[in-house]
Amino acid sequence: MPCLRSLPHRRLLVLALSLALLDASAAALAQGANALCPLGANDCARPRYDYSQCRRNDLLDFYVPGLPVADRATRAKLPVQIHAAAASSSDGEHYQLSGHVHLARGDQLLQAPSVDYTRGTTAYDAHGGVTYQDQGLLLSADSIRGTTTPERADARHVRYQLLQARGNGRARSAQILDSERSRYQGATYSTCDPQSRLWDFAGSRFDINRATGIGTAHDVTMRFMGVPFLWLPWLRFPVNGQRMSGFLAPSFGGSGNSGSYLRLPYYLNLAPNYDATLEPAFYSLRGPMLGGQFRYLLGIGTGALNFNYMPHDKIHGGKRWMLQYQDSTPLVPGWSFNANINRVSDNTYFEDFGNSLTMAATSLLGSSAYINGGGQWWNAAFGVDTYQLTDPTLPQGVQPYSRLPRGVLNLDIPLSGPFIFGLRSEAVAFRKHGALEGDRLDLYPYLEAPLQGAAWFLRPRLGFRYTQYWLQGNNGDPSRALPIAQIDSGLIFDRQVSLFGNSYTQTLEPRAYYLYVPYRNQNNLPIFDTQPLTFDWWSLFSSNQYTGADRQVNANNLTLALSTRLIDSSGIERFSAGIGQIRYFTPQRVQLPGYPTLYEAGSAYVGMVSVGLTRDWKLDLTQQYDPNLHRTTVSTFQIQHQLNGDGVVNLAYRYQRGLLDQYDISALWPVSPSWSLVGRWNYSVADHKTLEAFGGVEWDSCCIAVRGVLRRYVTDSQGNSTNAVMFEVEFKGIGGLGSRTGSFLSHAILGYQ
Repeated sequence: MPCLRSLPHRRLLVLALSLALLDASAAALAQGANALCPLGANDCARPRYDYSQCRRNDLLDFYVPGLPVADRATRAKLPVQIHAAAASSSDGEHYQLSGHVHLARGDQLLQAPSVDYTRGTTAYDAHGGVTYQDQGLLLSADSIRGTTTPERADARHVRYQLLQARGNGRARSAQILDSERSRYQGATYSTCDPQSRLWDFAGSRFDINRATGIGTAHDVTMRFMGVPFLWLPWLRFPVNGQRMSGFLAPSFGGSGNSGSYLRLPYYLNLAPNYDATLEPAFYSLRGPMLGGQFRYLLGIGTGALNFNYMPHDKIHGGKRWMLQYQDSTPLVPGWSFNANINRVSDNTYFEDFGNSLTMAATSLLGSSAYINGGGQWWNAAFGVDTYQLTDPTLPQGVQPYSRLPRGVLNLDIPLSGPFIFGLRSEAVAFRKHGALEGDRLDLYPYLEAPLQGAAWFLRPRLGFRYTQYWLQGNNGDPSRALPIAQIDSGLIFDRQVSLFGNSYTQTLEPRAYYLYVPYRNQNNLPIFDTQPLTFDWWSLFSSNQYTGADRQVNANNLTLALSTRLIDSSGIERFSAGIGQIRYFTPQRVQLPGYPTLYEAGSAYVGMVSVGLTRDWKLDLTQQYDPNLHRTTVSTFQIQHQLNGDGVVNLAYRYQRGLLDQYDISALWPVSPSWSLVGRWNYSVADHKTLEAFGGVEWDSCCIAVRGVLRRYVTDSQGNSTNAVMFEVEFKGIGGLGSRTGSFLSHAILGYQ
């Protein structure tokens, strides 16, 4: 077989390479832009779609495995290898190659039955059925003809298949106009199987300019099962992954609280390091609303501003709005500024426009702005915190104090030997209209000596807590001073065990924690920001049972706990369990106002179990039993079972005496490779009421997923409910239309994929 290496075919493959741009262009036609890409990124990572139900593509019949991997820079340095069964030239100027002609360069391979080439004009004609392959593209055409200098080419009846990002299509003809510009007539694009196209894009003409990174499409139609449902006369789109202004996929849905709605977002690519999205919306029962987002990535920091604004709510009356702002700005080495501002127009905003019980039950909206710093042995912060009450059933008096300002300094300085000097300090100015205001300084220096070995640890600490108040009016300047001593200790035993045919390392870990704090009468101290901590496993080893500094418990306590774990050969914890209790040797005299002294000999027993011996089953259980009341005070149970690949079933029970008593069942149940059932039922036993219930179906095919959900959920803290219908069609590879149902299900069903 003749092998020719000297002919200048280095640019013969330019047309096939340019057709790979159809991936970026056709995918962008649906979204208008890659709007949600990270700011500053040159290209955008695509969402991960499941193409497991797609058949093997018929274009793979000419796929040649084992070609070398080469990037564009490496490829350009390589010579073109030409092989043919026969080669002839009558004058040394015109060449005829025939019989399985192969032109290869790196990972590129062009094959044709025959190729004619003219040296002087660099004209070539590959005909008889041309195929092309590289690491990202397969392509076939009836013929390709053109010149390498200048770069011009024409291809007829093109088919292509993208390998790295699934997509395929056809073009009636393709033209290379020069090294940067190309044109495609009668082109299509889809991620479906070529012989089963449920959807595709079609355009009468695509013009692509790689120099500007911009393409234009004319007479663009999107079709579902051959039926057109979206048409645009003209559209600009990015061809190299860069962000670009344009319309994004609309969303629509409805609920009994606000009626049907339609949102049509428009993305604005203002600069490489900042962008914006405007989202006009219309609620049938309330009226029009404008939402938006502005994001920036500057040399001095990053941030985002989100807002919604309704000029007149036909139900509520007046303006409705929401504002969220986040910023993170480095200042000097070790220091930064961070802000998180959240505000709404009124205290029923989340009830009216939230789409979940969690959002509707938001009772406090916090805002903060801080300068933060830190080093090897210290960290500090200085800023402000404010709060907005967003629960209409709560009186204004329960709104927390604003901290205007607040400063924090923490130290952990190693000394000689095992000793460490530490400091926890805070200075706050508490402000609240119509309430006692004042300033507070809290200092807690301590000395500790953490000691440990392979099977034991001992962590003694001795500290002193001093708290000083300066109260406005004639309320004096009270203070509190007391020592705090604690010793945390434990042992770790381990052994090798065999269970169910598997080997594990089992540990047995007894732990003892002693805390001593003398009693100080603190009734004259105000309550600015102090609340009881939620009692759980970690509370057994805490030096205070309150948040904030307004109360410090007196203690002569000993915590005894025992835990065990099973760890497999790969180091993964498959089982853990523990039980513990605090023993009180003196009464708990320091209480919040209105609470009596407690004389119990011990706290509630706290137990926890976590089991994950197999990949398909996981169990978590916590239990608190109060021996003084002879009853369970807290109980949580959650079991999860993975089934049939992506399927999952969750069963949970949550109980806390006097606060909640709820069952929660959710599932994604595959009934066939294409059909799945989804649902959730969250029921409050205490309220005798369903908090949320929904049921629906998913249909998943090679290139389309359809989800429909009927939902009823609580919308406010008074227990009022509304109904909603959620529907989404996801065109894999380009996005979806509807209510973003997939995102909702991923939050509502634990383990949803």
